[in-house]
Amino acid sequence: MKVTVVGAGAVGASCAEYIAIKNFAEEVVLIDIKEGYAEGKAMDLMQTASLNGFDTKITGTTNDYSKTAGSDVAVITSGIPRKPGMTREELIGINAGIVKSVATSLIEHSPNVILIVVSNPMDTMAYLTHKATGLPKNRIIGMGGALDSARFKYRLAEAIGCPSSDINGMVIGGHSDVGMVPLIGKAVRNSIPVSKFLSEERMQQVVEDTKVGGATLTKLLGTSAWYAPGAAVSEMVKAIALDSKKMFPCSALLEGEYGLNDISMGVPCILGKDGIEKIVEIELSDAEKAKIQESAQGVRKTNGLLE
Repeated sequence: MKVTVVGAGAVGASCAEYIAIKNFAEEVVLIDIKEGYAEGKAMDLMQTASLNGFDTKITGTTNDYSKTAGSDVAVITSGIPRKPGMTREELIGINAGIVKSVATSLIEHSPNVILIVVSNPMDTMAYLTHKATGLPKNRIIGMGGALDSARFKYRLAEAIGCPSSDINGMVIGGHSDVGMVPLIGKAVRNSIPVSKFLSEERMQQVVEDTKVGGATLTKLLGTSAWYAPGAAVSEMVKAIALDSKKMFPCSALLEGEYGLNDISMGVPCILGKDGIEKIVEIELSDAEKAKIQESAQGVRKTNGLLE
């Protein structure tokens, strides 16, 4: 298993680190446009190999996509990150050109690669990648729901006062502060609905805190978060590498699923060696269906800016 991570910034480096530490890949290639940056990050990470007990080889390169040849999976994190007060949608002008160029370069050297798109606005960048490359829909995956769901579980565990490992919950819809749909009615603590532990008011607070999870961190850090995004990507790559058939909410190209067409948005997906192996349609309440439709309208509005 060879994995390329495009962008050696905070998210890309964290992604490479978590993939290496989990020890399921033979090689991780970090690539960046800044001279020497990816090489330095790779060397720094390789110097932790004996300390963290991994055998994955991490290499870095400056803008040389020939070094990525033969990649099974490539993660696109490149682009400008959010600053305090910015929405993900405001990044579209610069990031669209970067993502399109990167995807084309990756496919040129790895024609069978599976692409995981992280760059924001993520759903629109995943949609752009579909349109720009023409790859089968199973080979382009947007990372948003895995991160948003982890943040949802964190907030639920915090509210209940229990370990995150007790919690199961999912966020679908668009990866934006207004588009996320945390499925609070389906969230459980070891099979027991969270409504048995929390008031209606507290559950609604968890939902709202989840939706602004990224913006909260951007305000505190002065830039986008990186640990949780990196960990979320690494788990998705691992599911593909090990063909584990694990379910994640991912931004997938919809062709009738959930009543939506010609849009990439977060829905439950089974990930395995072929990428998205199945889109899982779950039963939603009328309120959840309405929120999904509203979320789709927001994503389409952002997609329209690609023109």
